[in-house]
Amino acid sequence: MEYQSILVSQDNNIVTLTINRPKSLNALNKDVFDDLDDFFSSGYEAFQDLKGIIITGSGEKAFVAGADIKEFLQLDKDQAIQLSKRGQDIFFKIERFHKPVIALVNGFALGGGCELAMACHMRIATERAKFGQPEVNLGLIPGYGGTQRLPLLIGKAKAMEMILTGDMIDATEAHRLGLVNYVCKSEEGVAKASEIISKIATKGPTSVAKSIATINDAYDKNVNGYESEHNTFGTIMVSDETKEGVSAFLEKRKPKFKYKE
Repeated sequence: MEYQSILVSQDNNIVTLTINRPKSLNALNKDVFDDLDDFFSSGYEAFQDLKGIIITGSGEKAFVAGADIKEFLQLDKDQAIQLSKRGQDIFFKIERFHKPVIALVNGFALGGGCELAMACHMRIATERAKFGQPEVNLGLIPGYGGTQRLPLLIGKAKAMEMILTGDMIDATEAHRLGLVNYVCKSEEGVAKASEIISKIATKGPTSVAKSIATINDAYDKNVNGYESEHNTFGTIMVSDETKEGVSAFLEKRKPKFKYKE
């Protein structure tokens, strides 16, 4: 599988997507969005028994250092709205993906890069990672979900400070605020992300997918999250997966869950 701006590799049924524009510090442009859109829409189907996905950036400086600003110069209002909406729609696909998606932030995650990381289910930062939403420095606001996800992850007041000042925070502060799950050395990042994904892969695949969906429902203003939870709970209760999981527990053995794409 070949894309214009991302590299795709697989190890132990875990796929790593590497944003590959190092000369532009992996800035998001049309090609990157096209590639991400294709992969999370259907490209992933080429990988059987997929356990999960790691998203990272190429080079030693950046995860994704923002959007490709050169593309902004000729936009009118309607085009800008469509650009923002498309980015949001693609990041929703990542957020709603039925397998775990972990951002391995190995450098600058600024603007759209921070927004991409926040769309992932979890974030692991290397020691040199930096996070920020510096759009106000350009007379802009975040456009790919930053004003919505950042307050949910770190609280309204701190999100206000980061977005309104444009200041960056380092990996330690990001961890303290709850923006990232773990901070590790650069050489340990892939192993840590793979460890988490591999552990999740031992659980019921339907229950994992439904947990992702139901957690996301908590943040959807158009959905009653509690109603979604009890309806999903009831539906999965009568599934073969739950029967196997409960039987295995009672019989004091490991469950033999059937893989489902």
